Amino acid sequence: MKKIWGFLNAAHLAPTALVTAVSFLLAMKISSFASALFIALGVFLGQLIVGWSNDLHDYDDDRRHERREKPLIAGTIERAHLQKLLWMVTPVAFGVNLFGPLEIKGGAIYLFGVGCGVAYNFYFKYTALSPLPYALAFAALPACIVISDHRSPPAWLMLAGALLGMAAHFANGLKDLEEDRASGFAGLPTRVGEFASRTSCAVLLIAATLVLHAQRSNYPILAVGILGGISTIFAPRRILFKILMLAALADVFLLVQSI
Repeated sequence: MKKIWGFLNAAHLAPTALVTAVSFLLAMKISSFASALFIALGVFLGQLIVGWSNDLHDYDDDRRHERREKPLIAGTIERAHLQKLLWMVTPVAFGVNLFGPLEIKGGAIYLFGVGCGVAYNFYFKYTALSPLPYALAFAALPACIVISDHRSPPAWLMLAGALLGMAAHFANGLKDLEEDRASGFAGLPTRVGEFASRTSCAVLLIAATLVLHAQRSNYPILAVGILGGISTIFAPRRILFKILMLAALADVFLLVQSI
């Protein structure tokens, strides 16, 4: 059981669970319960690929900075086992997404988002274009579900997803700002510094909330999104990403109502 928990934590469990839950809620709006569960399973498997490839790629850096919260560094799981599991899960993820309820087109778009996440792990985190894969991947998630219903995803839906993705990137980048700078991870948060990253996170989160609110008015949720955005400017780094996830949940409530 401890190893299973370790494998789940290596996939960055909190954001993985959030993305999976969002996909299930969105899918429930346009399909049956069983289809929504299958879509959520495919999304979950894709998130495992992104999270596991990240921890495998960052192993040496995580060990250098003694990130004991990482299962590989804590010794809960072994690199060889995680690599083997990654190779096993990858073809299953492709099959579930391409030949399940998302169908070929929707599944390909979601897998494009997964590819963006992997590309970030291996390339974009070192560049000023680091927000780009987040924007594309978060836009692809709701788009693939709408496309599976044989509809064209509206521009506002993809814009809201892209804004939330970039906000998540800045919030996540703030967590290890000094360590990333020392390691040469020259993503945009590292380049612009803490204040600019906090401000960017706040602006992007509020913008996403406003885009969704324009489609379906909900003033309590709007207030939560705006307050969550403002709080990212002042909140301690250790809880910043949690605040963003709570505000994102409020945005998702608006999103689900709007489809």
